[in-house]
Amino acid sequence: MELILCWAIFDESAKKDDEVFRMAVADLNLNNEILETEKITVSVEFVDGNNPFQAVQEACELMNRGILALVSSIGCMSAGSLQSLADAMHIPHLFIQRASAGSPRSSCPPTSRAQPDDYTLFVRPPVYLNDVIFQVVMEYTWQKFIIFYDTDFDIRGIENFLDQTSQQGMDVSLQKVESNINMMITGMFRTMRVEELHRYRDTLRRAVLFMSPGTAKAFITEVVETNLVAFDCHWIIINEEISDMDVQELVMKSIGRLTLVRQTFPLPQNSSQRCVRSNHRINTSLCDPKDPKAQMLEITNRYIYDTVLLLANTFHRKLEDRKWHSMASLSCIRKGSKPWQGGKSMLDTVKKGGVSGLTSLLEFNDNGINPNIYFEILGTNYGEDRGRGVSRLATWDPIHGLNGTLTDRKLENNMRGVVLRVVTVLEEPFVMVSENVLGKPKKYQGFSIDVLDALANYLGFKYEIYVAPDHKYGSQQADGTWNGLIGELVFKRADVGLSALTITPERESVVDFTTRYMDYSVGVLLRKAERTVDMFACLAPFDLSLWACIAGTVLLVGTLVYLLNWLNPPRLPMGSVSSTTLYNSMWFVYGSFVQQGGEVPYTTLATRMMMGVWWLFALIVISSYTANLAAFLTISRIENSIQSLQDLAKQTDLPYGTVLDSAVYDQVRSKGMNPFERDPMYSQMWRMINRTGGAENNVEESKEGIRKVKYGRFAFVWDAAVLEYVAINDEDCSLYTVSNNVADRGYGIAMQHGSPYRDIFSQRILELQQNGDMDILKLKWWPRDSPCDLYSPVGTRKSGSALDIHSFAGVFFVLAAGVVLSCLIATVETWWTRRKGSRDDKEIDLEHLHHRVNSLCTEDESPHKQFSTSSIDLTPLDMDSLPAARQALEQISDFRNTHITTTTFIPEQIQTLSRSLSAKAAAGFAFGPVQDHRTGGPFRQRAPNGGFFRSPIKTMSSIPYQHTPAPNFSYGNDPDRGTSI
Repeated sequence: MELILCWAIFDESAKKDDEVFRMAVADLNLNNEILETEKITVSVEFVDGNNPFQAVQEACELMNRGILALVSSIGCMSAGSLQSLADAMHIPHLFIQRASAGSPRSSCPPTSRAQPDDYTLFVRPPVYLNDVIFQVVMEYTWQKFIIFYDTDFDIRGIENFLDQTSQQGMDVSLQKVESNINMMITGMFRTMRVEELHRYRDTLRRAVLFMSPGTAKAFITEVVETNLVAFDCHWIIINEEISDMDVQELVMKSIGRLTLVRQTFPLPQNSSQRCVRSNHRINTSLCDPKDPKAQMLEITNRYIYDTVLLLANTFHRKLEDRKWHSMASLSCIRKGSKPWQGGKSMLDTVKKGGVSGLTSLLEFNDNGINPNIYFEILGTNYGEDRGRGVSRLATWDPIHGLNGTLTDRKLENNMRGVVLRVVTVLEEPFVMVSENVLGKPKKYQGFSIDVLDALANYLGFKYEIYVAPDHKYGSQQADGTWNGLIGELVFKRADVGLSALTITPERESVVDFTTRYMDYSVGVLLRKAERTVDMFACLAPFDLSLWACIAGTVLLVGTLVYLLNWLNPPRLPMGSVSSTTLYNSMWFVYGSFVQQGGEVPYTTLATRMMMGVWWLFALIVISSYTANLAAFLTISRIENSIQSLQDLAKQTDLPYGTVLDSAVYDQVRSKGMNPFERDPMYSQMWRMINRTGGAENNVEESKEGIRKVKYGRFAFVWDAAVLEYVAINDEDCSLYTVSNNVADRGYGIAMQHGSPYRDIFSQRILELQQNGDMDILKLKWWPRDSPCDLYSPVGTRKSGSALDIHSFAGVFFVLAAGVVLSCLIATVETWWTRRKGSRDDKEIDLEHLHHRVNSLCTEDESPHKQFSTSSIDLTPLDMDSLPAARQALEQISDFRNTHITTTTFIPEQIQTLSRSLSAKAAAGFAFGPVQDHRTGGPFRQRAPNGGFFRSPIKTMSSIPYQHTPAPNFSYGNDPDRGTSI
């Protein structure tokens, strides 16, 4: 038995190559059809792929032992040194190029110009990645894309591809993927501005990845989790070394569309022939596609197995032709070492041979290159469904080129399997949270949710919705970043933004919007004026200052009337009930003012002129009060009747504001501060809204502004659609809206910059508007038959136009106050009367004495009786001690039909009665000789109440005797009658 030595040099990281190499040798030693009596022995050396000197040193040691052919599976750097050594020593060198860390191969730079007599044979075909990827990109009609490559990939391997794309006018970018992918992406978010990040993300929609499968998996996972890519992205991963397991994992981790380009090995159609190659049976664990070991085979493993099979067939043929030149020991160190004489013959035999193995067909052309290579192009459709299938789209080989059709189809209406992340802000009635059952996720409802559901039912996608963390729509911060809902889209944490979101130029610069699905205008929410009045509505027609002036006028005119009558007193008949005192003058002026008349006759011209003017004044005032009271009892007036935005801007009494840093806030600011197109209305509004830096009149949320309008004195400027819904659903119908009829903006659905959903969403929204479905959705939240009037500034009365008790509560209150005050005055008067009566009881007895004397005078009707000319002046104390006098005096009856009592004192009777007085009482009387009353006497003046009061003694006039035929005396017509009324 003859031993055949087979030497191999492998990269130290290629342990699996050594395993397959030894497995192939073991299979051949058991095959008697190829090697009958010969056995192959192997010797494997491991070297550093980046250390050419070590590779040459190990090869020289193998030559010293004796060598027929050298098999190597290393990188380009060490392979170049072995290639030079093999050419020098005429040793057939079967080179299997190995890419480091599984990265795509790059063509090895030739050590010299390829010659037919080169002793290095390239078992693995040349790198055709440039040709394949260029044709794939051309088929997809890409004009702009980016190439990602990992650190182990030699970028010089795609120089030809870059030259070809440049000639075609394509825009190609390059980016190296660091080993720490997470840190790399985080650094991009930290260093790039928002605009740069959007442009970068737009570039990521089309990308080519020259990476190892492991790096590609990690990279795709990271960019998907950070939302750097969207559903419309299309990435191509090209690498000869992509297993079936790698394909499934890459599809599971990716979104959008994925195309994979890998090397394939055609298999016989008959499964029974897969493990049988002409005169050799391949190990079942390597040829069966379902075997786990076969699935884990690398491309270099396959070529190593076929290389051993090829050498075995070569050795067999050499033994048959008997032209075998035994291998002598060679030294590559000594000078003058001669090459192997049989090397040329062995090289030719290897080139002429060919085998069918794991790589289908292994053979060489005249240049020592294996031309047999096939690529398959696998692809998925657009979608995020993790169970997407992978199908073969086309194949490629160096002879026929691309076999198949590749089209980069746009996103169609079928979005089944897509799950969108939707961010929202709660805003009635666009997005609201419905009642949630404990333990179940929140359910959302509203007009925008209805629109989203209509799109989802038509396109077939699903969505997951969440509220923005800060509950804001989003505004640009000082550092250029965005917060709120827009910030969630900018930082790729959401795919769709949905709420009462208006389309603005600032927002559209960082996100994409669909076409408007509803018009937008700025409105104002105000509280209606209540029809019912307060309890003092009766005083409302006149201002408080006017009431004070009227009261002062009553006092002034009453005083003037009294003064005019005092200067020129009127001539009143005897017994008249009228008096011109100040009290009566005041009462008469007040009575005439309230149209109740008076009892005091004023006969002077000045007084009548004064009263005539006063009556005219009272007529005008009372008429004005009556007319104005009718209006005030019907409705209560509002301070500023606001029916438009112009009315709101002109007034300053009613404060108003909006949500701080909102679209409305920015709109008022931009239009109010634009020096080229300044709107006076918005300028006035901006001054009010921006008072004290915007903190005084603005609110943080729309709900707070609505609450301030309902329970305070405030006007809220906000989206007209939102305010109309609030006014419709107000329980008291106490709110109304004022809006701008010009709709210069609209509500739209926001998406990430460059999102694929925008076009199909916009198309579907236009269809909903055209067929009337959008109007039906609107009527659900803004019904036409609303019980509340949205545009009337006055509340609707539920009980008709009749006035209720509240309208006259103030009148009843005034009446009750007058009653209480009268009772208090009566109580005080009673108390005062009793107190005065207990102290002046003697004065009461004196009055009784007067009445008795008057009665005596009345009974004495003799015409011959004459009164004494004497007069007496009595005090209450003196009269208290005269019981006899009390009995002697008689009271004169009252005048008929009047309440006036006349008391007459007769001096003669008083003299008779004075004898019975005590000494002390008698001393109080001053009696003198009886004189004729015509000549005068010591008669004092009488008090108006019928008694006496002390005054200087005046001479009384004589009382003439006159026969009176009638039994009654006319006391009122006798000027000399000594009476007191």
